[in-house]
Amino acid sequence: MKSQETPSAFYLDNKTNEWYVHIMNNQKKRDGSHRSLHLLEELSRGDAVTQRELSSKLGVALGLVNSYIKNLVSKGYITVKAVPPKRYAYYLTPKGFAEKTRLTYHHLQNFTNLYREARRDFKELFNRLYIEGVKSVVFAGADEAAEIAYLSLQEFDIKFAGIVDNERTGKDFFKYKIMPFEKIKEIDADFIIVSSFFKRDEIYKKLMEADITPEKIKSIFPVSFEST
Repeated sequence: MKSQETPSAFYLDNKTNEWYVHIMNNQKKRDGSHRSLHLLEELSRGDAVTQRELSSKLGVALGLVNSYIKNLVSKGYITVKAVPPKRYAYYLTPKGFAEKTRLTYHHLQNFTNLYREARRDFKELFNRLYIEGVKSVVFAGADEAAEIAYLSLQEFDIKFAGIVDNERTGKDFFKYKIMPFEKIKEIDADFIIVSSFFKRDEIYKKLMEADITPEKIKSIFPVSFEST
């Protein structure tokens, strides 16, 4: 395996870089917690739904929904009642509500930590770009990190040229509409900002496949994309 050339990134100090790497190393565990939280939030409504409907609402595979529900039942977090035809009503137990509260707290705590660190680093990145005379940027990736990046950008006289994300195409991002990734080369901007933390490697890979030069890409997050 040969490492792909990394983007022209904002170079972090060792302590901050280690903090982001720590988050990356725990990503799978965190993603599982987020899915459990989202599922508990959906089930807390007590509506009669099929697992296929839950799969569509949560954006995860049907088999994964089934696995999560079995896990939640085994832990005593939810109870299930059959509601014909082929539908089920899910109810959170007192233990389930307590778990939902716990996961919500940890999610907010993680987001607070990410917000504080990313806000500082995005401001430093945009300050450097402003000093270099950069006039416009486009974001690639729409999640919590993109929102932090956008708020940080407002402090500088740099034009926001748009944002792309295939999974959220057509949805609102502040006063803008999210565009499909294929539009990235049509948008007139000086630099592309990797604005998603969780999908940063996937985004960088797509940028490389779109023949975007690494010199035009900026990121505050370490990228670990590798190709053969």
